[in-house]
Amino acid sequence: MSIALIIFTALLGLIGAFSAFGKYSGNAKTVEMLGGLGLENRQIRLLGAIEIFGALGLLAGIWLPILGLLAAIGFVLYFLGAAIAHLRAKQSGKEMAPALVLLVLSIIVVLLQLTR
Repeated sequence: MSIALIIFTALLGLIGAFSAFGKYSGNAKTVEMLGGLGLENRQIRLLGAIEIFGALGLLAGIWLPILGLLAAIGFVLYFLGAAIAHLRAKQSGKEMAPALVLLVLSIIVVLLQLTR
């Protein structure tokens, strides 16, 4: 396993876990932003659960490569959906930037997983 894979995977997993914490704790800024996309509290918590499972999948993927690859692909789909939701809500690039950056990071992890 390459050092780059470990670093990018850990970074994506930590960001996913941190983001999930914001959703579960009811962070006002997070809830307001996601509410602006038309999401309800139940849906916000579901997104947090998806991020937790993704982060755990990335961690387990250190020992089970297929699980790491599937988790990384899941994050690509998740953040692609997030970017599309921001576009549909006609939000600015500033509001969409985190989703786009994390989409790119997720794609990098997928590519690194594929070269494993």
